Amino acid sequence: MPQPPSRETEHEIEISAPAEAVYELIADVRNWPRVFPPTIYVDRLEHDERQERIRIWATAGGEPKNWTSRRTLDRAGLRVDFRQEISTPPVAAMGGAWVIEALGGSGSRVRLLHDYRAIDDDPAGLAWIDEAVDRNSRSELAALKTNVELATAAAERTFSFEDSVSVEGAAEDVYDFLNEANLWPDRLPHVSTVRLTEDTPGLQTLEMDTRAKDGSTHTTVSHRVCLPHSRIAYKQITLPKLLALHTGYWEVRPARAGQDDGPLTVVSQHTVVLETANIAAVLGQDATVEDARAYVHGALSTNSRATLGHAKTYAEQRHLLHGAER
Repeated sequence: MPQPPSRETEHEIEISAPAEAVYELIADVRNWPRVFPPTIYVDRLEHDERQERIRIWATAGGEPKNWTSRRTLDRAGLRVDFRQEISTPPVAAMGGAWVIEALGGSGSRVRLLHDYRAIDDDPAGLAWIDEAVDRNSRSELAALKTNVELATAAAERTFSFEDSVSVEGAAEDVYDFLNEANLWPDRLPHVSTVRLTEDTPGLQTLEMDTRAKDGSTHTTVSHRVCLPHSRIAYKQITLPKLLALHTGYWEVRPARAGQDDGPLTVVSQHTVVLETANIAAVLGQDATVEDARAYVHGALSTNSRATLGHAKTYAEQRHLLHGAER
């Protein structure tokens, strides 16, 4: 039997920025968790100048999902075509394109095209996809407009940093410590309670209450993508007042590429966009953007370094124990 025709949709937005600048932001998927609210993490599996294969973790209809897509990059035509290789239910097939058109002056129009089908052409599944595509398309286009138009201002508000520690132990033990966040209240003094769900293996939602130096507690919620035994990437979806965005990852690196023995380097990376409108309310009327950067950096780094220290102790104790057993 022939397949029924795919549902086709189109969303568009006009942006006060050159078409080439818009294309660059769309083409480089490494920026997507920072640019597009639904995107949690993107892993580039294969890529060259024209073709790439990527795995995307994102929320759809409020639920974390992941899929693998192939993309064709047409820099001259200002177009990026995409097609999911393996879709996540209720999606049976999904594809589309980003099409950027230069307008008069320095403006551009971005059209986001989709075509899709539901599994077994189920009406309820199709309705779910309709809503998710519409919501995410509007969100992505609005975020794209904001990020391109405010690129200069955002540069002042955006910063990244890393903390790291050297570990004489096994990557699996370090990874397990970071992955098993449900055990953190017993392992990390600054964590009071954790609510961890993992309906899909490797895709976690972590709600956590942490204690600050002054004794106060605050709650964060993050989606986490867990890639054994090397990386856990996350995107915070509830943010404190000083943050407009917070993404990051934990990474376990060998001392040298391809080296199995020797000390590991364990890294905690953060990328932050400050919410400058709230600086005065949180830090006082005289506080500057630099003051906010220092405050946020210090708070995040303190917790990261504490977690890294306890992961190091855990892994090295297990390393000594296993060595003694041998």
